[in-house]
Amino acid sequence: MLRSMTGYGRGHEVVGNYDITVEVKSVNHRYFEFSSRIPKAYQFLEDKIKSAVQSGCSRGKVEASVSIQLIGGGENEVTLNLDITRGYLEALRSSAGELDLLDDLRLSDLIQFPDVFTVRKRELDPEEVWDAVRGVAEEAVAAFVRMREKEGLQLKADLSGRLENIARTLTFIEERAPQLKEEYYNRLYQKIAELLADKNIDETRLVTEAAIFADRVAIDEETVRLRSHLQQFAELLETDQPVGRKLDFLVQEMNRETNTIGSKCQDVDITRRVVDIKSEIEKIREQIQNLE
Repeated sequence: MLRSMTGYGRGHEVVGNYDITVEVKSVNHRYFEFSSRIPKAYQFLEDKIKSAVQSGCSRGKVEASVSIQLIGGGENEVTLNLDITRGYLEALRSSAGELDLLDDLRLSDLIQFPDVFTVRKRELDPEEVWDAVRGVAEEAVAAFVRMREKEGLQLKADLSGRLENIARTLTFIEERAPQLKEEYYNRLYQKIAELLADKNIDETRLVTEAAIFADRVAIDEETVRLRSHLQQFAELLETDQPVGRKLDFLVQEMNRETNTIGSKCQDVDITRRVVDIKSEIEKIREQIQNLE
C-alpha cells in the first residue's frame, strides 16, 4: 500500500507506576532521518523507539517524543536508617531514666529527628521501563502508519486520475501524428518540386528525400515510450513496497519524452496537448515528493 511521508500517531497508557505518552510525527525527506525528545533519565530508550518506528517507516524525517511520569511516589525510594534510629532511641530512653521521665516514646516521635529516613531516586531498570513503554510505542507507531496509509490512498487516487488524463491526451496525439506527418510530407514535396521545377530530378529521388525529412516529425517511438512509462507508473501504484524514488525517475522520463514530442511537432493542436501533459506531469512530480 502506498504511504505518504507525512503522518502523526500518539499512544498513551498508564502501566504500573508509569504514565506514558509516545508521539511520532514525520514530514518529507529524501532518506530516513530520526530524532527524538526523551527525558534524560530515559535516553536508553532511543534506539528501541527508533527500531519500533523503522518497522513501519523507511523514508521521511521522523521525530518521536516520549513523556514518562512516575505516579504514586514511585520515583523515590525511602529507607529507614535503623542504626541512627536505634541510637536516637537508646539516647532518649537513657535520658528519660536519668531524669526520671515517663518513657512514652513512639515512632512518630523518632521520625522528627534528622537522618532517620533516607530518600533517594530509585534506580531505573531499563528492561522494566521498556516493557512498560513498548506497548505504548507500538500503539503510537500503528496510528502513525495508519495515517500515512490513509494519505497514501488519497495520493494514489489523485495520481491515478492524472495518469488517465495524460493517457487520454496522448491518444489524441497518437491519432493526430500520422496526419501531421502526411501534411508535412505533402508540403515538403510541393516545396521541393517548386524549387527544382526547372531541373531534371528523378521522381523517385524526390519522393525519397521528402519522406526522409518527413520522418523527422515522426513521434511513434516517443509516444510508445511515454505510454510504457504510464503503464509502469500505474503498476507501481499497486505495489506494497516504497516506490517514491522509482516514481520520481519515471516522471523524469515522462517529461523527457513529452519535451521531445513538443520539439518535433510544430503543430498547434499537438502543442496544446503537450502543454496539458507537462502540466499534469508537474503536478504528479509535486505529489510524489510526499510518497514514501
